[in-house]
Amino acid sequence: MNLTLKVWRQKDANSPGRFETYEARDVIADMSFLEMLDVVNEELIAAGKEPIMFDSDCREGICGTCSLVINGIPHGGHRGTTVCQLHMRHFQDGQTITVEPWRARPFPVIRDLIVDRKAFDRIIQAGGFISVNTGGTPDGNAIPVSKQISDKAMDAAACIGCGACVAACKNASAMLFVSAKVTHLNLLPQGKAEKDRRVARMVSTMDEAGFGNCTVTGSCAAVCPKEIPLDMIAKMNRDYALAIFKGE
Repeated sequence: MNLTLKVWRQKDANSPGRFETYEARDVIADMSFLEMLDVVNEELIAAGKEPIMFDSDCREGICGTCSLVINGIPHGGHRGTTVCQLHMRHFQDGQTITVEPWRARPFPVIRDLIVDRKAFDRIIQAGGFISVNTGGTPDGNAIPVSKQISDKAMDAAACIGCGACVAACKNASAMLFVSAKVTHLNLLPQGKAEKDRRVARMVSTMDEAGFGNCTVTGSCAAVCPKEIPLDMIAKMNRDYALAIFKGE
């Protein structure tokens, strides 16, 4: 198939950006979206032109690096799918595809389709840890955890921190990401020691980074490649209210 790409090009965060048009010819339906961009870049390099800059790492849908907005939807709009796992068979021959970076003030553009997501790192540093005693590795069954709690914690831990929730939200809210990270640890016995301090610090750091408020539109959960549910936000809000009541 042959496609027309309208790609956002921007030198850095302080330079004006623009859309540029490229032709993607002889695209194989079984290619991933990133493999298609690789082929386009090979042609640009062969022609002596600057390739399109984008992030990628594992290309297996587990690292969250492939942060692209495709036709206005983060990760392209196929449920539970990252860009690196989005295949070209979902597009039609002759189609025009618009490719942009995440659009949020806390995610400044580094270059072209690459954004700086250090704000997420600062949120994790604020409370994404637990206190443990050093020494020998404890037995895996030393602390009993019910299946209901372990399943919920695993659902939260599935978050890969890609930032699609922020890019999809009209307020650029990071509540789904933060709630997943908070809930993962707050549910488990190992995370109870910092439970109140964790949620207070992570929410405070999120606000300081400039992310917007959540108005529960559900757009974040709709584009999340790991399908983190909205009830994570409700759980975090309860934990946060309790932490503030206790004076954290």
